Amino acid sequence: MKLRMFAVAAMAALALGAAAPGYAAPKGVADPNVSSLVKGDPVALGFDPAKLKVAEDGLKADVAAGKLAGAYLLIGRHGKVAFQEGFGVQGPGQTAVPNDKTIFRVFSMTKPIVTVTAMTLVEEGKLDLDAPVSKYLPEYANLVVWQNDGTTKPTTRPMLVRNLMSHTSGLIYGFIQPTSPLAKAWDAGGENRDDVKLRDYARIVAKLPLRTEPGTAWYYGRSIDILGAVVEVASGKTLDVAVKERVTGPLGMTDTGFWQPASQKARFAEPLAASNLPGIGNPYYDYAKKPVLFSGGGGISSTAEDYLRFALMLQNNGEYKGVRILKPESVAKMREDQTTPAIRQAGLFFPGPGMGFGLGGSVVIDDKVARPGNGTYSWWGIAGTEFWVDPKNDLFMVFMIQNRERAMEYQRKNRAWIYDALVKP
Repeated sequence: MKLRMFAVAAMAALALGAAAPGYAAPKGVADPNVSSLVKGDPVALGFDPAKLKVAEDGLKADVAAGKLAGAYLLIGRHGKVAFQEGFGVQGPGQTAVPNDKTIFRVFSMTKPIVTVTAMTLVEEGKLDLDAPVSKYLPEYANLVVWQNDGTTKPTTRPMLVRNLMSHTSGLIYGFIQPTSPLAKAWDAGGENRDDVKLRDYARIVAKLPLRTEPGTAWYYGRSIDILGAVVEVASGKTLDVAVKERVTGPLGMTDTGFWQPASQKARFAEPLAASNLPGIGNPYYDYAKKPVLFSGGGGISSTAEDYLRFALMLQNNGEYKGVRILKPESVAKMREDQTTPAIRQAGLFFPGPGMGFGLGGSVVIDDKVARPGNGTYSWWGIAGTEFWVDPKNDLFMVFMIQNRERAMEYQRKNRAWIYDALVKP
């Protein structure tokens, strides 16, 4: 019997080895020191310089009025930069003007990076978008849903990997509705812990009741944090290593990571003041401290120059400077709306009118309502950073600030400034 069991185990191991060969990271860019910013003529790229100056004057005025310490805005088309400028200073008490090498906490702009990392695993056959999350994290096999009377009921449908990527998992962020009974239950159950490793954090979250049945409503929450744990299991690497090996390293994003060398402190952007979130406290974490928990939902810091590499890779259907991170079909999947009117209406869908949500980021589904062109893929961070890639107009932008209170304000302003200035679509 023991011999038979050994033989079965050996055959299984051989089969697994044949199905999942060792990962070969894509060859990186030839020289990471060559900037991703290629300057172009704004007029030739279809922009009216006078209207671009409206954005410049607006940000200068906001800095002068004390609305924010500083900002950096980068706009381009056809792979070339039409506008790039820093405003104000990197932070209180500093004199350096923000530039393409200033390091910002990008918070939820971590989510598209982690999603792309997961999509590389999908391409290898190590991760299945339509598999139950419990295939990778067994504790997600027996989930429960919160009821209005404070009780819970077992889910009737499994949470899928696709649900994590599209925020249709039923997981939440407690700070969005902090006074709700569910948010209080999540806080008491350990949602806001950051003193455990990611795989253990996923076990904590699995014990918390879902807001809705998976696949039925859009609620922003811990989905990509749990996706990060799935990435760890599927790749056999910690999330920081998987992200670096599969995405940021090959792209030459040398200033992007879950923590930064203390020697780079002079490049760190800081907010005007601390800003507390319910249950979380001050979200502006210490860049130079290596975290215990690698947050796939918001733990990365980066520069505009680095993040532009990532944006241009998506704009070019998965390739940047000859380095292919994803197949075009995978990028197309990320741009497919995973929601329906019923899903958006059932939840707290805040991307807005004309928008849907793909894998890891929002997508424009009706550009008669939303300013960017149909298919535009974008996301933002709670401190106000934002990026988008607009395939219809072949346009991209990266915006960097550290000001949570004005995040939504600049989303509106940037869309108006940029698309008003685009006179030759």
